[in-house]
Amino acid sequence: MDTTQVVAATLPHADLSMWGLFMQADIVVKSVMIGLLASSIWSWAIIVDKLMLYGRVKLDMNRFEKTFWSGQSLEELYQQMQERPARGLGAVFVAAMKEWKRSHEQNAASFMGVQSRLEKVLDVAITRESDLLEKRLGFLATVGSATPFVGLFGTVWGIMNAFTAISAAESTNLAVVAGPIAEALFATAIGLAAAIPAVIAYNKLSGDANKLIGRLEGFADEFSTILSRQLEARGAR
Repeated sequence: MDTTQVVAATLPHADLSMWGLFMQADIVVKSVMIGLLASSIWSWAIIVDKLMLYGRVKLDMNRFEKTFWSGQSLEELYQQMQERPARGLGAVFVAAMKEWKRSHEQNAASFMGVQSRLEKVLDVAITRESDLLEKRLGFLATVGSATPFVGLFGTVWGIMNAFTAISAAESTNLAVVAGPIAEALFATAIGLAAAIPAVIAYNKLSGDANKLIGRLEGFADEFSTILSRQLEARGAR
């Protein structure tokens, strides 16, 4: 039996299950599939981690705001916040209070200088918390935009294999090219399966992060105003 007969005899009995398609694919298509699957798994890990993180941060913000506006003195609240790792609004509050106390310990005479330093400290604290909230979201954006094209590359390569099988078998019978075409489409499906959740999650998580960052900025403005009033009151004495 020559090579053409062997190809024609074996291809119609190709395993078209998902595992079979993966095992029958050549090294290029296999690499594409493995890369897409790894991207999908890592994307889901990020999605779950961010959902849990945002939930905790939102809960911490709600608790802190309730305590902050309860009438408790800033000094007492600062001492309490120092006893545990601060996050979100608490981190912004602690950073500003540290600068506030440092300025008074050094008997800073310039109202504008203290105010300027407080604003810079608040900006840095917000940036630090924002970076934490937005960390690894860029990976989701990359997966959402790039994986369909990576899957398309696997599809093109699989179609090339299908034409090679047609040439080897000297037949246009669908059974001859069913395996390579199925492998090609399988790569596309994996690419879309990785991209669609990543795009949806990125849009939602970005919106959630922006809302939390907005709360940080709003609190910083309010807290800066409170400290500014105290500075003016002390300066008037």
